[in-house]
Amino acid sequence: MAALSQEQKDAFWRDGVLVLEDAVTPEELATLRAEFGAWVEESRAHTDDYGETLDGRARFDLQPGHSAENPALRRVQSPEEVSEVFAATMRNARTVDLCAELIGPGIRFHHGKVNSKLPGSATQVKWHQDFPFEPMTNDDMITCLLFIDDVTLENGPLEVLPGSHKGPIYSHWHNGVFTGAVDDAIIDAQRDRIMKCTGKAGSVCLMHASLLHGSAPNLSDQPRTLYITTYYAEDAIELSPNHLPSTLTHELVRGEASGRVRCTAYEMELPAVPKGTSFFAQQEGSDGAGSGAMM
Repeated sequence: MAALSQEQKDAFWRDGVLVLEDAVTPEELATLRAEFGAWVEESRAHTDDYGETLDGRARFDLQPGHSAENPALRRVQSPEEVSEVFAATMRNARTVDLCAELIGPGIRFHHGKVNSKLPGSATQVKWHQDFPFEPMTNDDMITCLLFIDDVTLENGPLEVLPGSHKGPIYSHWHNGVFTGAVDDAIIDAQRDRIMKCTGKAGSVCLMHASLLHGSAPNLSDQPRTLYITTYYAEDAIELSPNHLPSTLTHELVRGEASGRVRCTAYEMELPAVPKGTSFFAQQEGSDGAGSGAMM
């Protein structure tokens, strides 16, 4: 049975974004929340970023001001490697079937992360596209933002420019530095078209990797936690080092391997290779050392 109606498919390809409810069951949502809650409790015992991912960077990223009394865990990189709960969600959630209908039938996993924008967090994500962080031979690539918490207008929702995935791939370099953001003038010229993506916990926002997007600070008293997974068409091949490599990168999660590669025409500057454990590249723009864009 089809997971998406033709109207929903048309809306995704027209706008580059689609928000759908019930991407996971209430039981699955509860286990994801419990797993992240356990990590928050664990973080009380640490004063600096900790853990280690496949490329040697810290897995658990703590916000400045974190303490045992007020834990502030804001990112978990590649949670699928250390959690059966997140691994099962990455492989089996309704989200995967939705992506398969849009860019399948064969799709592979690219990377995953948990981002939590805490109450009162001043974190503002500048406007960017994901594809310049993760260029492939074709752009059939979807970023899935699973809402672990309710996402409201007040707690820093994803903001997008519908239809911008059909436009150019913009430069994310400025004066020789990979800043992970596009020029402000690009967004200022179209601010009247900005759409904010909100929804109840358990919903998912499917976003084309070339869509322009950003997010505002969390001005509420509620957290905004997302489990973000990226999937790509099975017949695409990476053109630069993966910014969040894991032992599960490139796993075939739907369909069969074709043994073929498909290329589409585009031109862009390659991204900087991340070196640090920063929350996202925009925070370490001076050396391009961030660990990939955040929403």
